Amino acid sequence: MIFDLPTSLEFGGKSWAINSDFRDVLRTLTAFEDPDVSDQEKAYICLHNTYPDLDDIPREDLQAAFDAAIAFIDHGSADDGRPSPRTMDWTQDANLIFPAVNRVAGFEVRGVEYMHWWTFMGYFMEIRNTTYATILGLRGKKARGKKLEKDEKEFWNHNRGLCELKKRYTEEELAEQERLKAILG
Repeated sequence: MIFDLPTSLEFGGKSWAINSDFRDVLRTLTAFEDPDVSDQEKAYICLHNTYPDLDDIPREDLQAAFDAAIAFIDHGSADDGRPSPRTMDWTQDANLIFPAVNRVAGFEVRGVEYMHWWTFMGYFMEIRNTTYATILGLRGKKARGKKLEKDEKEFWNHNRGLCELKKRYTEEELAEQERLKAILG
């Protein structure tokens, strides 16, 4: 039914229950952003966070399970295959995301016991006239090579710590940076 929120996914000729709470999906998305987590580990984390019965899924169905989980996370919409510029970071932006989502929802979403991922994303997609919406707009503009207006530049410069997406380094890269600092003084 088009009005139902999915609580299971179909693959391998069977329906599999899923963890559909937004927190489960956000744990997956934050792992996807972590440079210290390998692609194989990211796939496992996604499967583990999505399927409570992961151990029962036949090995030959794991790719289909992963594909179904990604489609669920993507709200059922197909990826057009074109890379898009990075304009957000679930971890870095959490302190901006939740107040904006709470404003749309009219309550503290982290305070509810359960909220379906698609419901959370519905609220997220309706963020307007918030600091976070402003920041996303500016990041998008810069990522597309567009010039910022005078007031936008001023906002960016006054809020640089919030506006700029920080590059995340692996532990290995951080260790190399420290080694070079020690050598160079």
